[in-house]
Amino acid sequence: MSKTNSPLNFMRQIAIGAASGLLLLVLIIGGFTMAAPSGDPTNSASNTPTDSPTVTPTADGRDCSVAELATDERLLGLHAQVINPATNEVLFDILGDTPAQTASVMKLLTAAAALQVLGPNYRVQTRIYADLDQPGQIVIIGAGDPTLSRVGAGKQSVYKDAPKLNDLAVQINAWTRGTPITSIVLDNSLFPGPGWEPGVDISERTLGYQSIVSALQVDGDRDNPASEVSARSSDPVNRVGVALKKAIGVSAASATLTQAKAGKNLQEIPGGGVKSQPISKWISHMLQVSDNTEAEYLARLVSLQLGYDGSFASIDVALKSALTSAGLVTTGLNLKDGSGENEENQVPATFINALLKKILNGEGNFGVIKQSLPVAGESGSLSSRFSGDNVDARGHILAKTGWTRHEYSLAGIIMAKDGTNLTFSIAAIDANIKDNAKEAIDNLVTGIYRCGNKLSAETTPKTN
Repeated sequence: MSKTNSPLNFMRQIAIGAASGLLLLVLIIGGFTMAAPSGDPTNSASNTPTDSPTVTPTADGRDCSVAELATDERLLGLHAQVINPATNEVLFDILGDTPAQTASVMKLLTAAAALQVLGPNYRVQTRIYADLDQPGQIVIIGAGDPTLSRVGAGKQSVYKDAPKLNDLAVQINAWTRGTPITSIVLDNSLFPGPGWEPGVDISERTLGYQSIVSALQVDGDRDNPASEVSARSSDPVNRVGVALKKAIGVSAASATLTQAKAGKNLQEIPGGGVKSQPISKWISHMLQVSDNTEAEYLARLVSLQLGYDGSFASIDVALKSALTSAGLVTTGLNLKDGSGENEENQVPATFINALLKKILNGEGNFGVIKQSLPVAGESGSLSSRFSGDNVDARGHILAKTGWTRHEYSLAGIIMAKDGTNLTFSIAAIDANIKDNAKEAIDNLVTGIYRCGNKLSAETTPKTN
């Protein structure tokens, strides 16, 4: 999704509220009107949070401007909004109520939906069975846990303390007592296909950023279980079978592998299978390193928990249902996946800020998200950012990063220099966007940090 936009000639939209009414001022700099991005609704209603923001005039001592930072030529197709959540005042706004693609900021919505529906202590349990109608046959049924690991004892995958196939193998061998296993059935039927969203380029799999979604998977289907970014396969289910045979050892060495739905006459092998870490751990890891695979699985588990079928097609209605139950207004959102990889996701900054207010206040279980967000200059995907002239903002920005081929984004909480807590959502979206947009975003956020509650809603640079 893209829109053309020359460096400094683009439309800025500011709503300035006063006691007598609401005045909408559209600033067109240099006489050029910015075209709407393809896929952006042109007449959609704005998403008003439960506590409706009020637009703040530039008076009342708010005289600290970031307008020059906002007109940085690297910030193509800027969508931005800053809120004082204590008062619901909009301190800064450029197309804040216009739905736009999210990149990985989408993971905030997925995390919130999972915590709302599943709760932080939810675990996924993978079980193993013997098919009593097929002597010598073992069945493993995928339960939707991509963290299940094939690494050996004493080793860790990227998913710390993940459940292991080796523990399943111990249970199998204790039950079979060395009796040869002739076949292993891999039941991957929990999630209906497809396992890959057509709106996501296949290179995301081959480069190692996301796996095909399958109910049965190990290590997020990474070639290297210990590497966050590692190529993924075209058949994650078979990888499970190969690894399970190896873990069982000699008794399964010649067993055939079959991908099929389990039979009806099953007996669970004693031992209880294995359980994942609680999803609060998934969420922490997902937000820190932006793990796309964990995000897609959380979205599907939410779908199943709410009675939908766990497909990509069900994610929109499932996530909206979960977020609505948390008191958020989801009208106008278009949610195509759980990770934000799909550029057809459409969410306005107003909605993101409404969610961030709940995260800041720790509503429900949302404190997990706040604790899991990368910290500027200190952790996760923000560990190397906010350097140089922005170093004073380090440690004061908690935010989720986002990146796709056409977008760079950042959304989170600013613990401003004056002690005010602010929420913000910033996205630069354009076909010609470059990596240096990240620095421009950091500059803008640092400016907001320095202004705090004195931030002016003015978006055009002052002239002397």
